[in-house]
Amino acid sequence: MSVHAEARKVTTHTLQEMKRAGEPITMLTAYDYSLAKLVDAGGVDVILVGDSASNVMAGQVTTVPITLDHMIYHAQCVQRAVDRALIVVDLPFGSYQGNSKQALDSSIRIMKEAEAHAVKLEGGSEVVESIRRILTAGIPVMGHLGLTPQSIYKFGTYTVRAKEDEEAEKLLADARLLEEAGCFALVLEKIPRELAARVAQELSIPVIGIGAGPDVDGQVLVLHDMLGITMDFSPRFLRRYLNLADSIEGAITAYCADVRSKDFPNEEESYSS
Repeated sequence: MSVHAEARKVTTHTLQEMKRAGEPITMLTAYDYSLAKLVDAGGVDVILVGDSASNVMAGQVTTVPITLDHMIYHAQCVQRAVDRALIVVDLPFGSYQGNSKQALDSSIRIMKEAEAHAVKLEGGSEVVESIRRILTAGIPVMGHLGLTPQSIYKFGTYTVRAKEDEEAEKLLADARLLEEAGCFALVLEKIPRELAARVAQELSIPVIGIGAGPDVDGQVLVLHDMLGITMDFSPRFLRRYLNLADSIEGAITAYCADVRSKDFPNEEESYSS
């Protein structure tokens, strides 16, 4: 029997056991009650309430505009739906950078108001003081290196990160630093698979990839992307398991046609006195 099949509730300890057992970790985003319930029932180990809600839920171009209050709202919706998965919530831009007290305050709000299980934040040595401060309160922290979307205005592009030796070495050093600081897991986004494999091999904590190849400890995708609800984002690493955009639009078109032709509701769909 698999490690996660035995566990009623996934915890940070469960993920450590899965890494040691060589069992891949599954992770998807969710932002609302209805879809989170389906994601949890589908057997996903970790649900990330991602700041990607800024894009797929609010229609923003980047993740920068979303606020801490927004993230707490989405996390509350997800928490009500989930029985098994570990719930990790992104700390949004501006809620932790350069101010470790603010980072702790933001994390405490997420844990108390949303009853989440952990927080995630982007960056390495630049944010390690915030990570250590959050951990003093007993709040689990997941790190995030490689392409860090909150820093898009610094990088100016969503291209693959750490292809050059200097950046690759910094990423390796940051990964070791985050593990030493006490992070329970690490996300690597859009980096060469060889580098991701090296990080996963060197670190004792789980390493979860998105666009980081198959040689890590788990994978994460944005739910709306892999279900084909959002179709204007097609990076190389994305596998679409459905094309819900066409199915949903077709269903709505059919509904409108049925109402306009007075085919809906019919006799069986109406009540009599």
